[in-house]
Amino acid sequence: MPRSIAESAQRQPRQKTILRRTLNYSQKDAVASATMTASSDNFINAFAIYLQASAAQMGVLTALPQFFGALMQILSIWLGQVIPRRKLVYNVAIIQCCGVAVLALLALPVIGDSVKASKVPWLIGLVVLYHSCLNLIQPQWRAWMGDIVPRRRRGAFFAARTRLSMVASLAVFLGGGALLTGFDKLGAIGIGFAVLFAIASTGRAASSYYLWRMHDPSDRKYLRSRPGTVAPVGRFGSLRDYLSDRNFLHYTLFIAGMQGVVAISAPFFAVYMLKVLELSYLQFALNSVASVATQFALLGFWGRFSDRHGNRLVMLITSCLLPLLPILWLFSPDYSYLLLVQVISGFAWSGFTLSTANFLYDIRPHKTNFAAYAAVQQAVGASAVFCGALFGGFCVTYADTIMAVMPAELRLEHGVFLVFVISGVLRAGIALWFIPRCKEPRIRKRPEMLQIVFRVARFNPISGVVLDWLTVTRKRKLEEERD
Repeated sequence: MPRSIAESAQRQPRQKTILRRTLNYSQKDAVASATMTASSDNFINAFAIYLQASAAQMGVLTALPQFFGALMQILSIWLGQVIPRRKLVYNVAIIQCCGVAVLALLALPVIGDSVKASKVPWLIGLVVLYHSCLNLIQPQWRAWMGDIVPRRRRGAFFAARTRLSMVASLAVFLGGGALLTGFDKLGAIGIGFAVLFAIASTGRAASSYYLWRMHDPSDRKYLRSRPGTVAPVGRFGSLRDYLSDRNFLHYTLFIAGMQGVVAISAPFFAVYMLKVLELSYLQFALNSVASVATQFALLGFWGRFSDRHGNRLVMLITSCLLPLLPILWLFSPDYSYLLLVQVISGFAWSGFTLSTANFLYDIRPHKTNFAAYAAVQQAVGASAVFCGALFGGFCVTYADTIMAVMPAELRLEHGVFLVFVISGVLRAGIALWFIPRCKEPRIRKRPEMLQIVFRVARFNPISGVVLDWLTVTRKRKLEEERD
């Protein structure tokens, strides 16, 4: 037997063992990272309310992290050229772990109301760091998973990973709500938040360990770029190139516009539930879970529907539902009614999230860099979110003044209702603008169903699941796609 063939035969079992171990660590990372996101992301607004953040500060808390997060995705594409992928992901995860740990320390000393308010700027800065790290990791993580997961096993592997993430996220989220409710009854809610963020930091620490133990096949063949050889933006084309494509321009303006007007009201649903309705933290968590669980449950339904009828139809249907969602909150404060509203919200956002992700895939010119198209769209969207959240904070701050000049029959019961109405009306305007401009693209040869496979990067009960996703195909279509 030739030496090269013998060496190859010896390497194959070892490579399979390394792959099996790496995939096992990736599944454990799914649970650990989901623990972090579920015990931090959706309690940030609640923590800000506890720290007595003003309406303007609540708007900034939404605006800045999203804006810097999108910029970090573009930076990640550049850093991936000069830093080994595994090293970048691991080190950024460690930084994120430290940032969440500082959040826990921020919650501990509770001396007086003035001290609470002075912590809000620190909270905003730490949340910016948190989301910046998350978005630096995401593009590299997607590329890493695409390299190590065998193509024939992607569907099964990511489906299992998704189930683990979903179960861990929902369990930790509900547990966090129960924990905060218990500490609130004891009069030590600051300690409760500290414990919750400590759990989040522990989850990211465990995730970092599993990422460090995972194998990255690009490490061996990685060649550090020489100074002067890296083209951070030009390599992926200029912004003018992307926006000269009319379909992509209309799509980008639509998504960015919708994200921006959603951000007007998004920070203030927590304010309404916790300050106006005075719900417990457990009720707050259950209300959020109603939307998130519905989104998870219906992704498959919307995937099959879009395969049969096209992504454009799904986008149009859900775009017409989105303007109704904030308006529905005005009709009743009954908790059961609000749970039903969240189920409707989950139905609309799951279809919107899936169809817009697939639509970008379809309108992208053939054989172009998808990550670059997604990064451009996210950067424009983040700018809109930044403006929308700041505008929402301004409206809530001056809600009483604005309503004082309104006719008596149009005045609203609560100031936060004003941003709900403004957001709903503007959502309808964005949808009406886009409907006549939305053209079903020519669908290039692809599987019957584009399965959205994702890590639970984070989820928001008001504005949908944030998917860290890959598009994979059904097994029987692999040969056609490979051809």
